[in-house]
Amino acid sequence: MVPLIGTIAFPPAKPICYIDPINFSTLTRTLFFLAFAAATPLIAQQDPRIGSWTLVSAQSSLDPPNRLSITPVQDQMHVVMSGEKHFDFTAKANGHASPAPGNLGFDQIELHRINKRQSEVKESKGGILAATVGVKLSADGKNLTVTTSAPGHADQIAVWVRTGGSKVAHDPLAGEWTEDLSQTRLRQGLNLKIEADGNGGVRFLGDYSYDARLDGKPYDLKNSRNDTVKLELAGPRSVAATYMRDNQVTQHDNWAVSPDGKELTLNSSGVLETGQHFTDKLTFKKQ
Repeated sequence: MVPLIGTIAFPPAKPICYIDPINFSTLTRTLFFLAFAAATPLIAQQDPRIGSWTLVSAQSSLDPPNRLSITPVQDQMHVVMSGEKHFDFTAKANGHASPAPGNLGFDQIELHRINKRQSEVKESKGGILAATVGVKLSADGKNLTVTTSAPGHADQIAVWVRTGGSKVAHDPLAGEWTEDLSQTRLRQGLNLKIEADGNGGVRFLGDYSYDARLDGKPYDLKNSRNDTVKLELAGPRSVAATYMRDNQVTQHDNWAVSPDGKELTLNSSGVLETGQHFTDKLTFKKQ
């Protein structure tokens, strides 16, 4: 048997899980970058409006405006409203029921004169009370405040200014009136609550409501004249909202939060179902 002469040298084996230090550093940086990139959209999509807000200022207009006409006719009052709401009726101010055909929300009226500056109207539909409307004239005779109370709904307040018609000594409510939408907004008041919904979006609660994300997709509205809303970030402290009704764009909103986070401003414009064009600039303070 021939003996082995010398030795055979084998290169050192690399561990099975060997990672080159240079490649490991590169891999670490890559993973960190991917993780940061994935997290960044989540941070950017935070809605800056989150919080509770109270309306403190309103500049609103409607074209053409809502109008109200009150005209004495012998021992009765002829009342006509045009604009967002339409009605036309004639009734005696004696508290007795009078028919009011052709009106959408009611078919019977009871008009009761409390005094020269105040009246109360009860609207009924099919024998069931639909709303009670209180009308009060200001001391200077220039403004009417109309408060509507309906079962299951919060009271609605509207402020009207005298814009025409002859003053009638025995009936100072008579005349032509135009709604002051800015004063109406303030008298009605408006509180907003905007909170994270725990699912990457927000829950908006105001005079209408929705759950939506800042992704430009349509989300359903509740208690709104519109059908859907789309939300997108317009800047680090602003949100753009687009509303649609019957597959048509009907309203654009821009919400902006002040740098100190204490004030929220809404600039809104759109078209109502009646064809009236509206603009709003509403300012809210954080609660």
